[in-house]
Amino acid sequence: MVRMTDELPPGGVPVDEADLDARWADCWHPREVAARLKGVTAPWYVAAGWALDLFRGSQSRPHSDLEIAVPAGRFDEFRTAFAGYEFDVPGNGRVWPSTPPELLPFSHQTWLRDPATGTFRVDVFREPHDGDTWICRRDETLRLPYTEIIERTEDGIPYLIPELVLLFKVKNGRPKDLADLEGVLPLLNASRRARLSDWMARVHPGHAWLSLLG
Repeated sequence: MVRMTDELPPGGVPVDEADLDARWADCWHPREVAARLKGVTAPWYVAAGWALDLFRGSQSRPHSDLEIAVPAGRFDEFRTAFAGYEFDVPGNGRVWPSTPPELLPFSHQTWLRDPATGTFRVDVFREPHDGDTWICRRDETLRLPYTEIIERTEDGIPYLIPELVLLFKVKNGRPKDLADLEGVLPLLNASRRARLSDWMARVHPGHAWLSLLG
């Protein structure tokens, strides 16, 4: 079983938010990531806002970055696929450039950086798992086979099912997260709504969003 700690080590370099926005401005599109990961056998998927747009079948809003998720224990396969790029670990307004493997467990996030330009291309989430079973990092009792949480677009891009994307958006609850919920909810059938409601009540009991699910 592979878990993350989310307890950051000392050090790191302070991040300037304005500079950070500029460095993410040329992030990849999901199609480009899928092309680069074509030969990787480990399960992976597009996460967050882009995943909801892949589910919808069209882009609903601008995206400031691109996030994908991979099994933490198979991260080396993705290092190989992204040869020539550097991986940085962010956290608490700082970043640890070219993070060595021993520091990876301190955060689930890894920013892929183009060393020639300093721009960030994709945020790689290294998720806890037990073999072929995905483990929710917000609640380790929520476990599902990768085959049940990944869907694909017509051209084969894997994305996280919308029920789980929205579950992860509950914690921050930003205006864009609420807009994503309100935009996608009408597209969810009764089964998807029931799963989202059950998982939300389990991970975030009493949350205001529960009243929107009906």
